[in-house]
Amino acid sequence: MTIHTTPRTRVRRPLRLAAVGAAAASGVLLLAGPAAAHVSVQPGTAEKGGYSTVSIKVPNEKDNASTVKLELALDPRHPLVSVMPQAVPGWDVKVEKTKLDKPVQMHGKTIDEAVSKVTWSGGKIEPGQFQQFPLSVGQLPTDTDKLVFKALQTYSDDDVVRWIDTSEPGGKEPEHPAPTLKLVAKADTANDAKAQAPAAADGGSSDGSGGSDTTARVLGVVGIVVGAAGIAFGVLAGRRRTAA
Repeated sequence: MTIHTTPRTRVRRPLRLAAVGAAAASGVLLLAGPAAAHVSVQPGTAEKGGYSTVSIKVPNEKDNASTVKLELALDPRHPLVSVMPQAVPGWDVKVEKTKLDKPVQMHGKTIDEAVSKVTWSGGKIEPGQFQQFPLSVGQLPTDTDKLVFKALQTYSDDDVVRWIDTSEPGGKEPEHPAPTLKLVAKADTANDAKAQAPAAADGGSSDGSGGSDTTARVLGVVGIVVGAAGIAFGVLAGRRRTAA
């Protein structure tokens, strides 16, 4: 008796190829996940000239070590006279200041120093986790479109990742981009006045008098129509009585 094994072989081969392909795809995803994570500023946008509360988001990219320290250096070209860290449970924070080359005026006071570095230590960010370090900052500069923070992330195995590379517009993102806060102009309140202009041009106003005037006109027209109908009805009724 002859046993045919060819069909089984043909069935198993595609299954093996599919399994190999799935394993390769999952490997790519596992590798791509940690590579995409980096230290960043949340939210990434704030208004120029104002104050903002931001968080430095620090993910742990290692499977066999914990993050134990974060050092954040502020841009000396755009000093911030007010930098206040929020307490993070389990972490110690140290704020360092340096003298400014050119003092600045703020709230009627002359400020000759600014925060240059903030360091968090003593805590742990375990593998597969992240931590946010909140900061209240201001006044934000008005002469630039971004504020760059350079960060050093230290692991429990003494490895230090330097998040200090700057990104160029339209260019490829560097391997270790520096956390960057985008600065935008304050919201334009003139749009509200423009939105009210069409109503004013049509005889309306923001206090609702235009709407009342229109309603009165409509009621007046309705009254005239009803009155004319009543007169016509009376005339017809009189003619019928005379004919009778």
